[in-house]
Amino acid sequence: MRPKTPAHRAGKPKRHSAREPRPRSGPPRPAAKTAFSAPALWVSLALIVSIVLVYAAVWHHDFVNYDDHEYILDNPFVPAGLSWRGVAWAFTTGYFCNWHPLTWLSHMLDVQVYALNPGPHHITSVLFHIANSILLFGLLRRMTGALGRSAFVAGLFAVHPLHVESVAWVAERKDVLSTLFWILTLWAYLGYVRRPRVGRYLLVCLLFALGLMSKPMLVTIPFVLLLLDFWPLGRLREQGPGTRGQAESANSEWQAANGASPLADRHSRLTALLVEKLPLLALAIASSIVTVVAQKQGGALIKLDALPWSSRVANALVSYVGYIGQMAWPTRLAAFYPFHRSLPLWWVAGAALGLIGVSVAAIRAARSRPYLLVGWLWYLGTLVPVIGLVQVGNQSMADRYTYVPLMGLFIIAAWGAVDLLGRRPYGSKALPIAAGLAILACGIAARRQVQFWKDSITLWEHTLQVTTDNPLAHYNLGVVLSGQGRAQEAILHYLEAVRIKPDYADAHDNLGLDLANQGNPAQGISHLLEAVRIKPDFALAHYNLGVVLESQGRVGEAIAHYSEAARFNSNFALAHYNLGFALANQGRVAEAAAHYSEALRINPNYAEVHNNLANILLDQGRAAEAAAHYSEALRINPNYPEAHNNLGNVLAAQGKAGEAIAQYSEALRINPNYAVAHGNLGNLLARQGMVGEAIHEFSEALRINPADPKAQRALAAWTSRGNTPLPGTR
Repeated sequence: MRPKTPAHRAGKPKRHSAREPRPRSGPPRPAAKTAFSAPALWVSLALIVSIVLVYAAVWHHDFVNYDDHEYILDNPFVPAGLSWRGVAWAFTTGYFCNWHPLTWLSHMLDVQVYALNPGPHHITSVLFHIANSILLFGLLRRMTGALGRSAFVAGLFAVHPLHVESVAWVAERKDVLSTLFWILTLWAYLGYVRRPRVGRYLLVCLLFALGLMSKPMLVTIPFVLLLLDFWPLGRLREQGPGTRGQAESANSEWQAANGASPLADRHSRLTALLVEKLPLLALAIASSIVTVVAQKQGGALIKLDALPWSSRVANALVSYVGYIGQMAWPTRLAAFYPFHRSLPLWWVAGAALGLIGVSVAAIRAARSRPYLLVGWLWYLGTLVPVIGLVQVGNQSMADRYTYVPLMGLFIIAAWGAVDLLGRRPYGSKALPIAAGLAILACGIAARRQVQFWKDSITLWEHTLQVTTDNPLAHYNLGVVLSGQGRAQEAILHYLEAVRIKPDYADAHDNLGLDLANQGNPAQGISHLLEAVRIKPDFALAHYNLGVVLESQGRVGEAIAHYSEAARFNSNFALAHYNLGFALANQGRVAEAAAHYSEALRINPNYAEVHNNLANILLDQGRAAEAAAHYSEALRINPNYPEAHNNLGNVLAAQGKAGEAIAQYSEALRINPNYAVAHGNLGNLLARQGMVGEAIHEFSEALRINPADPKAQRALAAWTSRGNTPLPGTR
């Protein structure tokens, strides 16, 4: 028998009035849930309060010497704040092995508003984290209609200790910023799914692109959108009776009413949804290519011959399980987990079997409990870019890598808890209590973890307490101690770093420099030579080696290493400056002038270089150019006595006695014990007939330097008034 035609379809089609909606061609969308109703607003307020309680201490935190200096303090553009030049740099640079222009712009904006005060920089990251937590809650609430479960996921996300690194570390701004665009992309996608329009799809693409410009880890969004198509949006396939989402029920009802074949419809829908993601996939591929190029040029990618696939896969398997363990029991968290090339075989085998077992269970439960498969694949998939198969850096794991992936496991925990306990006696009362206790425990642990990020020494001392054989922690702690003048303690940590990792070029470099500065230049040179042997293109080590060699009178060798430093880093202003200085001392003034000029091209605000270049120009008879450079040196550093003295010499030679006297006087105001300036001022005063004042200046010069023959002769000459004064000196 043919199925009866519904009454509203029988007979002649009726004409629709302007007020009557037209029938939809696809599955009806469920009644819209208000994402931020009164209960939802209370949840949002609770999230804000929880995050503030956990992260309030960051207002008093300092920048740490773990990328913060490279990202902000020592960055070539960020300390200047927002500028058109800085914006152009942000979009064109691969600085520090990354292309994430929006992250650079966010740091520039912080500097523009807060200068370099670290507290507000931290608060900006906290504000992003608050926004992410509230938006995640609203998104899950709107997609599933489940207020309590969505609140639990957002609560865990807000205060889990594994997320402290992403929020309390200023250099990891890219995490919280990119995740903001991640969640906004999902919001835009939800709007597109409910009402497909080209404009809405373009908004999805735009937000995705902005996220990729914040951190390329977002390349997995097309995959996550497919997961959401399966659950809770119900776009991918007909769902079984165990499905709880309204969208899935609507989909099944539409198929039944229209006589669609579930299998054929499933295949056609899958194809359509895959095609729908192609523009997003193209953006992800483009971002991946740019990222790989930037990391390869910056030397961050570890080559296969240095780290074989077997080690990478083993570490990835163990890390997948390790992150789950840290999520469930977040203790002994560290800023850096060293990579161990050799892992116990039973660890690797156990991890592989565990991951396979959970994956099979999730697949088998997909029809009745689709959240299991979605949450599990969310976790596995979003970790792929950072799990270490493409190894960047020397870490085995990193807390910051879990910022987005743990959302999947939190979804499993929230929906799974309801399935396990929701229908049992007292389950409805026990679940909120258990959820609250879990969030409270995470908040207490996270608040404690925040304290370890307050400064560099606290961070690395804690890291050494909770990890073993950690060369980077020893190295970074050594850097801080050395900067505080505690060189002997720093040397001990550098020695430990090179003991653990003998090919640690950076540690050899700093160790060599500190040993030389502590009066052991022979050992210092030995470690510096080892640094450049391990890493021949290590510009900084070549420069430091040049400094130590020059201090030992080995100027020719120093020049060779300065030249190597400038060759390997063409924008190394200090290398060009020291090279110019060493060449000038050897009488190679033309070459010296060329390197001084190159140093000023790189860094025009280098007062000493302006002064030294002016000295060469003055010796070449180019007094006007010399005066311009002396003046520029004083603009940069008004308290530069040598530049005042040298400019005074030029002015005196030009017959501008009054201006010259003013320059000499300023040099002596800054440095009253500047014997040369006393002598030059005495000579000029004598020429002006001010003999008494001149004799006083010559006497001061001899008081400071009794062995000065020029001052002795000048004093004798003007005391007897029988000779002319000597010309000014530099």
